[in-house]
Amino acid sequence: MRYGARNQIKGRVKSVKKGDVMSLVKFEVTAPVEMASVLTTESVDDLNLKTGDEVQLIIKAIHVLPVKK
Repeated sequence: MRYGARNQIKGRVKSVKKGDVMSLVKFEVTAPVEMASVLTTESVDDLNLKTGDEVQLIIKAIHVLPVKK
């Protein structure tokens, strides 16, 4: 799959907080920082994101798009 975003960071899912419509997913990244993304709960379920999953974070504008491989 190709992405228009050029900034990519590998990370690991640190926590998932699900809401009725939106969910907050926090990521631990290689550098000593943390990133977070607000996703629809449907997207969290579709990606089957769980704490400890390794993902690639694709940054485009103000969005962080997690891609599970």
